[in-house]
Amino acid sequence: MTKSGDKDSDADFEIRFFESVLRRDRGYADVIEILGGLYTKAGRIPDGLRMDRRLVKLQPRNSTAHYNLACSLALSRRPAAALRSLKAAVGLGYRDFEWMARDPDLKGLKPHPGFQALLEQLKAQS
Repeated sequence: MTKSGDKDSDADFEIRFFESVLRRDRGYADVIEILGGLYTKAGRIPDGLRMDRRLVKLQPRNSTAHYNLACSLALSRRPAAALRSLKAAVGLGYRDFEWMARDPDLKGLKPHPGFQALLEQLKAQS
């Protein structure tokens, strides 16, 4: 098996493992966050979006959860919803201006004036 195939099988194993943990404890926030990231990396954007929404419901004051939801929404080509979630993340304390500016998940938002304004706001706060 190629090295790439090993990575694929490792990712599948991790997903199956964390899914089994989540079946035993449906409200395990850390596992929900991990699964959201794993699904997204595996190209399973709708599943990642589902996990991100679930985490925001469990932890509505978590700025990183809102940021991750914005990324999933942007990858789902829902820029208006992604921007709303990104604004919520910033309102809750998300401050990583440099990452937001280069995050490939947010690529679809970069031409949006609201995204640029949010970046400028964060830059000014830094």
